[in-house]
Amino acid sequence: MTGREFRTADGRAVCFFDTGGDADAPVLIWHHGTPQTGAVIAPVAAAAAAHGMRVLSVARPGYPGSDARPGRSIADAAADVLAVADSVGVEHFVTVGASGGGPHALALGALAPERATAIVTLAGLAPYDGSPDWFSGMVSPGAVYAALKGREVRLAYAETAEFDPESFVSRDWEALDGAWGPLGADAGAGAAEGPAGEADDDVAYVSPWGFDLRAVRPPVLLVQGGADRVVPAQHAAALLERLPDAELWIRPREGHVSVLTVLGVTLGWAANRSGL
Repeated sequence: MTGREFRTADGRAVCFFDTGGDADAPVLIWHHGTPQTGAVIAPVAAAAAAHGMRVLSVARPGYPGSDARPGRSIADAAADVLAVADSVGVEHFVTVGASGGGPHALALGALAPERATAIVTLAGLAPYDGSPDWFSGMVSPGAVYAALKGREVRLAYAETAEFDPESFVSRDWEALDGAWGPLGADAGAGAAEGPAGEADDDVAYVSPWGFDLRAVRPPVLLVQGGADRVVPAQHAAALLERLPDAELWIRPREGHVSVLTVLGVTLGWAANRSGL
């Protein structure tokens, strides 16, 4: 699927993807992880199609096709998503985010609580609270440590950074060898034009998000792998404490990628909570 271009009010290019279909179909707004292109990869498209959902996905600033926006907050990137949704006539939606997409899904629930009917985050980050416990359990936290020192330090870190395979458990690798293989390929494509997107993502994660979790009024499902070595389980627990209407599903044996295999089940939950 080829991305389409949207121009923001301040003239920036934003790349988005839309599976289209029946105008009356329920809409899933998907928020990609770090790094990704925003393309609707096959396992996401298949899970949505099983529930009759149209998928809308937006590449965050700095990723291929979307102009960089240094200093952007989580809320800033989410506002781009809402502008794209407006441009294609999408009013109400279920919104789902994986990993770094999780905070952005929650942002839609704060910025447009009357439009988001249900929210799902899978292995999503909690706001940085200044505590070393926020990093506890992360096998390779170097990128977010660098992000704490600002954008330029994070960009410099990217020049020599390498992925640590120990960040994934065996179930993650099995998922990437199977149905979720397109996720790995898309991650490579998301980073292909340089580190701006992921650097700005990381800075945004450890900076003020631009919204209060207590303002997220739609129902939220937090899904967390108990064996996750990228975003450890305490992040989901911290989110649960602060969100007004949330429930938590822990998948004890799943890691950061393998937890995505329950996406279809979570969309069923979202459809039920939305009355679809």
